[in-house]
Amino acid sequence: MGDQVLLAFIAIAIGVAVGVVLFVPFVAVSYRRRGRLGLGRTLLWLAALIYFWAIWTYTLLPLPDPDTIRCVGAITDPMSVVRDVQKAFAAPGNPLRQPALLQLVFNVLLFVPLGFFVRVLAGRGILVALAAGFGLSLLVETTQLTGVWGVYPCAYRFFDVGDLMTNTLGAVVGCTIALVVPRSMRGSEAKPDADLPRPVTRGRRALAMMCDGLAYFFVSFGAGVAVQLWLEYVVRDREAVLDGSIAAAVGTIAPAGVFLVLILSTGRSIGDIAVQLRYSGSRLPAPFARLLRWAGGIGGLSALALGGGLFDLASSLLILVAIVMLFTTRAGRGLPGVLSDQHLADARASTATTARPPLSLARLPASRRDPQRFPITNA
Repeated sequence: MGDQVLLAFIAIAIGVAVGVVLFVPFVAVSYRRRGRLGLGRTLLWLAALIYFWAIWTYTLLPLPDPDTIRCVGAITDPMSVVRDVQKAFAAPGNPLRQPALLQLVFNVLLFVPLGFFVRVLAGRGILVALAAGFGLSLLVETTQLTGVWGVYPCAYRFFDVGDLMTNTLGAVVGCTIALVVPRSMRGSEAKPDADLPRPVTRGRRALAMMCDGLAYFFVSFGAGVAVQLWLEYVVRDREAVLDGSIAAAVGTIAPAGVFLVLILSTGRSIGDIAVQLRYSGSRLPAPFARLLRWAGGIGGLSALALGGGLFDLASSLLILVAIVMLFTTRAGRGLPGVLSDQHLADARASTATTARPPLSLARLPASRRDPQRFPITNA
C-alpha cells in the first residue's frame, strides 16, 4: 500500500508540475478558442496530465536494481484472458477475490479515463479511443518488453497481449461513458462567440497577473540556468558558478527586458495577451504611458530585486500593493493602470463586429451597445 501511495504522489506531483509549465499557453489558447477560461475544463486537463503520468508510474515504477531483476518472457496467447476468467469463476468462493480476475478488471478500469478524455477533451469517438487505448497500451507493453528500451538487459515485467486487449476495452468503455456529457461541453473546436469582447473583471485581471508571474519565473529560471551552464562549460569558472551572483543578476534582468520590449512594442504584458486584455485611454504619450505601465509592474519589481537588502522588503511591499490595488481599483487595473493613467478593456473590443455586441452589453438598449464606450464591467 505504501508503494502505491508513493506512486500516486509522484504522478500527481509531475502532473501538477507539467500543468504549471503549460498554464500560460493553456490560458492563451482557451481565451482564443473558447473566449474564456472555464474552471471545469481546466481541472479536466489537469486530471488528464496527472492520469498520463500515473500510467507511467504505475506500469514502470519502482525501477528495480539491475542486479536483482528476474528476466521474464512474453504472454502472446490472446485466449489467456478467457482462461483467466474461466478459472476465476470455477474456483470456490467469490470470483472477484481471484487475483487473475482482479488484474483483468484493473486493466480495464486503468484505461477508462483515457477514453473519457478522448471524447470530452478531444471531441473524438469510439474509433479514436480504440486506437489511442491500443497505441498507449502497446507503448507501455513494449517499454516493458525491451527492459525500458535497453536500460535493463532483459524484460523484468511481462509483455502481455491480454493487457493490450483489456486496456483497449477500457478506453472504449470510457469513451462510451463520456456520452453522458452534453455535446456542447465536448471537444476543442473554437466556439462561435470566442471573438466577442467580455467583461473585464478583477478575476480576469488576477489571472493575467498570475500568468505574468509564471512567465517572469520561467524566463528568470531559464536565463539563470543558461548563465550557470555557460560559466561551467565555456568560461570554466567554478568559483562564479558556486557564487551564483551573476546568474541571479541575469535571472532578474532578463525577464524585465523581455517584458519591457513586449510592453513598449504592444502595450501589453504576457498575461494581458493570454487573457485578451489591453490598457488604453491615457492622456500621456503612448511610449511614456507604456514605460510607466512597465515600471508599475515587472519593471519596478525587477529593479527592487536587484538592490538586495532592504530592497527585498520593498519588492515584497510592491507585490502586496499590487494585490491590494487589484481589489481597490476599477476592474483591477492596479498600479500599472494608475501610473500610466490607462484603463483596462477587452482586447477584442476593437476588432469585434458591430453587428454582434459584447456578451456583457447584449441586454442594453441598441444606442448604448458601443463596446468602445462601455468596455469595462466590474466583477
